[in-house]
Parts: sequence; C-alpha cells; structure tokens
Amino acid sequence: MRTSKRSARRLRGQGMSEYLVITALVAVATVAVAGFFGDAIRHQMAAMALKLAGDTSTAKTETTAAQTSAGNAKSDAGTAKTLQNFSQ
Repeated sequence: MRTSKRSARRLRGQGMSEYLVITALVAVATVAVAGFFGDAIRHQMAAMALKLAGDTSTAKTETTAAQTSAGNAKSDAGTAKTLQNFSQ
C-alpha cells in the first residue's frame, strides 16, 4: 500500500516536471519569434487599430512599414550568425 502512494507521488512529480519543461520551451520559442518579427507585428497591430478608428491614410503607412519590417526579418533570418557577425 505504501509503495503505491509513493509511486503516485512520483508520477505526479514527473508530470509536473514535463509540463514545466514544455512551458519553458514554448516561452523561449515565443521570445525568439517576437525578436524576429516584433517590428512587423507592432506595425500590423497599429495599422489595424488605425483602420478601426477610421484613419486610413496613416494605416496605409503602418501597413507599408509592417511589410518592410517583415522583409528585413526574413533576410535577417537567412543570414548565418557566428561570433564574427553576432553584433550586427
């Protein structure tokens, strides 16, 4: 009887550990995506807010800025990062 209680505790602990590892991996991936596409996402959200507010001229500017940021992120993702070009 005692061993089954210990076994149940271990299984719960193992499940919690696995959950924490998966949560940490998702958080790291989210930070990486936000790092690459942060400007594009920011400009897209601004464009949507401006369009909802009725300001279509400024929204078009933000949409163009979002496209430019996305292009920059795409080209940046294609370059290999080494210790020689890390700061660029």
